[in-house]
Amino acid sequence: MKKQDINRYIVRTNNVLGGRPHINSTRISVRTITNGYKKGYSPDEIMEQYDQISLFQIYAALTYYHANQKEIEDDIMEEDKEYNRLFNKYNQLSKSS
Repeated sequence: MKKQDINRYIVRTNNVLGGRPHINSTRISVRTITNGYKKGYSPDEIMEQYDQISLFQIYAALTYYHANQKEIEDDIMEEDKEYNRLFNKYNQLSKSS
């Protein structure tokens, strides 16, 4: 089996996903893989949801998460805050209509 370089699988691109780390040549972020993993999905189950990525790429994303946990957790928290802000704004607008 040939040796794999994990750094070529997880990349940051300024114009893709706002520069968030993602699986190379996809728009699947490390955060997305992490969310599935934290919900209890196995890497095999995650792979079934995204047929364009390999099991190796999922493990690369999880490795990146574990090596940079604070960064990814902060990103997840910011996304949750933004979701809640927009949800509350929408609910306020729909109640006033």
